[in-house]
Amino acid sequence: MHSQGIPATALTADGRTLYFQRRNGVADVPTVVFESGLAANRSYWAAVQVLVADRAPTVVYDRSGLGRSEPDPGGRSLPRLAADLSGLLDQLGEGPFLLVGHSWGGPIVRVAAAVQPERVAGLVLVDPSDEACDLLFHPSMRRAERIGQVASSLLARFGLLHRLYGGLLAALPADARADMLAEGFTRQAMRTRAAELESVVTDLQQLLDQPLDLGEIPVTVISAGRTSAGMSKHVREQADISHRYRAARCAGGRHVVAERAGHMVPTDQPQIIADEILRLLDHQK
Repeated sequence: MHSQGIPATALTADGRTLYFQRRNGVADVPTVVFESGLAANRSYWAAVQVLVADRAPTVVYDRSGLGRSEPDPGGRSLPRLAADLSGLLDQLGEGPFLLVGHSWGGPIVRVAAAVQPERVAGLVLVDPSDEACDLLFHPSMRRAERIGQVASSLLARFGLLHRLYGGLLAALPADARADMLAEGFTRQAMRTRAAELESVVTDLQQLLDQPLDLGEIPVTVISAGRTSAGMSKHVREQADISHRYRAARCAGGRHVVAERAGHMVPTDQPQIIADEILRLLDHQK
């Protein structure tokens, strides 16, 4: 069996096909559902997934336009991304679910959780984008995003993008690594990244203007402990401030630092994410 589980598909409200993989794990505990950051597909979670899959059902999926899921002609705003995740959860069953989101996946799982908090057993936000970080609204961030988008698109066009991610690939099981190499560094993935970036500022501003109510959902926020590409010391410090703020604002909020990881915590230090998932699962017993 594939390390990430049995393949299946779900349909969005407007008929797009989403590809996912599921490992059944132990029954009678929340299903752990993973949400990736910009341009990252399901394979990105493999190193974390295998660490928890014997303790709980786990699901990884590709957002529209990534991996094996159909592109979305209707735009990629945060509400639309969260609606797709909510629709996937509907088709997975009644729950409860424990949602794990990395980077831009953090806001996605928060929005989806706020829609139906009664079915969410917990959130693990891994080095998340957060509207409390003022720096995310600064023009310098937009310039950096544009430069990164152009460079990544060019590298994808010539089949070279994967060469920037040797460490990420090395952390994955062999089958997930092969999937990532085949599907994770494509021109389509870069087009999807561009589409999701288009409304980031608007989406973050909406979260500021209309704060989410997560009720009593327990939340862990994990910050990277090291600088990395695109995350200078200053950016890192500002992100960490927003993470501490978010944890303090949530019921049962907990802030954890992945001391050995840069922004790519799921492949740099997967065990710390697995530990927080298992901690929240143990609290459900």
